[in-house]
Formats: sequence, C-alpha cells, structure tokens
Amino acid sequence: MTVLPHLNIPDFPVKIMRVGESLRIRDDLRGKYVALTPEEYVRQRFTAWLTHDLHYPPSLMNNEVALDVNGTRRRCDTVVFDRDGSHFMIVEYKAPEVRITQDVFDQIARYNMVLHARYLVVSNGLQHFCCRMDYAAAWDWDTFVKNAQLLTIDSEGRNALDPNFDPENIDIYG
Repeated sequence: MTVLPHLNIPDFPVKIMRVGESLRIRDDLRGKYVALTPEEYVRQRFTAWLTHDLHYPPSLMNNEVALDVNGTRRRCDTVVFDRDGSHFMIVEYKAPEVRITQDVFDQIARYNMVLHARYLVVSNGLQHFCCRMDYAAAWDWDTFVKNAQLLTIDSEGRNALDPNFDPENIDIYG
C-alpha cells in the first residue's frame, strides 16, 4: 500500500515509516508501529477522529482487544470504555474496498454478546454505521418482525413493507 486511500473521515496526520520493503503506521493506543494495511489506515484515522474531534480520552480506548466468543479467541478492533470501566462502544473496521454487509454486523454482534457495549460502530472509512443498543426495551414478536421488515432493504432502497419490494435482490437484511 503506497497510496493512501481517500476516506470519509476528517484528515488527521498519521505517522508512517518504512521498514525494509514494508510501511508501518503508528498506533498511539497500542504505543507502537504496526503494518500499514488499508484496514489499519481506517482504524488509525477513525481513532484519531475520536480523540481529536470528539475528545474521547485515549486512556479509555484500546485497539485489538482479545475476547472469547463461544470458545474461540477473537480480537475486537477498537473498544471504548466508560469512566466506570464498562464497555461503551465497539468499533469494527474494514478496508475501504470492503462492502459493509450483514456478515460485518453479525461479526460485531457476536463480539457484543460478550462485551454488552451501548454502541456498535462499523466503518470501512467511507461508510459508517452506528447502532445504539437498548437492553431495557423488550420487543414482542410482532414488533421484532415489523422492525426487521423496515430494516431489510432491496437493491432499489425499498424496505420489505413497500409493495414494490424485491425479495430476490436484498442488499441489507434487517
């Protein structure tokens, strides 16, 4: 990766160095240089935005947080903690060329089954999605179905309640 991609994140200076044939980018949260990949570039720009523009304290953020999901060791890209130490937000990054699909949301949802964060964020640097978790509100089956239909979108941007919805061309599953 020699040309840094344009991202839909405010531009912050990042520290990049060459080691032999490879490029490395400074991860201030981990306190070291790591391999510069498209996904890592998104992570560093996003965490810089969180700390510089949104004023999240770096001391309450960690990258590459290890967790056990159903007996399998996984790593959560970024976790932001509340001042009381609870999990405030989980962020999952993808490279800019990777589409944000249901699989990505399923991945972060599996992580959240362990962490119980209040917010889940998914970003490929171009598109960003934020979900607020409401653990107190319980849905009955009819409410669940209606919301799933509202969130299921076909290739023309119609939800499943629209009479012209095309179930053969679903882009987003609710």
